[in-house]
Amino acid sequence: MTSAALNVTSVVRYPDPFSKAVAKNVMVVAVGITIVYINASLIHTFSKHQIFYMNPRYILFIHMVVNDMIQLILAISLFVISYTIRQLSVSICSILVLVTLFTSENTPLSLACMAVECYIAVCMPLRHAQIWTIRRTHLLIGFMWMTSLVSVLPDLFITLATEPLEFYHSRVFCVRETAFPNPIAIKKRDYTYYVYLVIVWLIIFYTYFKILFTAKTASKSSKKARNTILLHAVQVLLCTTTYAAPQLNEFILKTFPKDQADSLFASFIIVQILPRSISPIIYGVRDNTMRKYLKRYLLCNVRAP
Repeated sequence: MTSAALNVTSVVRYPDPFSKAVAKNVMVVAVGITIVYINASLIHTFSKHQIFYMNPRYILFIHMVVNDMIQLILAISLFVISYTIRQLSVSICSILVLVTLFTSENTPLSLACMAVECYIAVCMPLRHAQIWTIRRTHLLIGFMWMTSLVSVLPDLFITLATEPLEFYHSRVFCVRETAFPNPIAIKKRDYTYYVYLVIVWLIIFYTYFKILFTAKTASKSSKKARNTILLHAVQVLLCTTTYAAPQLNEFILKTFPKDQADSLFASFIIVQILPRSISPIIYGVRDNTMRKYLKRYLLCNVRAP
């Protein structure tokens, strides 16, 4: 279940006062609009300058930005729906949940791939151009989407095989468990997330420890490299909470039985919103090349040098 979906359950069981509900929705929408605007500026900057779309590192990054924009818009939409419309047609809910799940699972995979690319660039610089070509980058992005499809689509197939046709004409609170209610799908989700967590963190630990060791022995920009690695590690930690979100929210429900709505709202911010705000900082502000061109689109179209 996504954190946005879990928040729906909390709203149903523990409705917020009107003023608090408005405050939460305004805050989430305002933060979402800000992040989407910055990410849209990054995408526009990427598309206007050949230096970016001929570089595999920026291609991987902009894929993650587009993916995160889709995920963020859908997650916030589900959040707002949980306070307003409340119930959706199962068919519409299924589509929204599926796409949200695709994009949510793609982000940690994207970070793992970016970690490998960074590892090769730092630890094997002479072979980087040969190993990490643009064609292979596009194939890797396709592989990430196929991995997410293989993870999520079985939920749809299981539901189609076990639920009557009338189920898709009914209206439900839009959460993963109501869109795909079969217990087999829920167990499959948990096991899949465990596997993803292990694989992603093994990649992250191996590559980043290698990069850290190389950065410590390098004579130039070692401090910046270590800071970048630290930011990546924080982002990976936040993004991989996507895989642990069901267990995290179950823990919250048991630990804070009297403040479930507020606790799940905090979980939604941490799991769905916060990771999407770090990417613009890493590549939009700290990256010198991207920052030089990005200023043109963020600061009243001032021409970049």
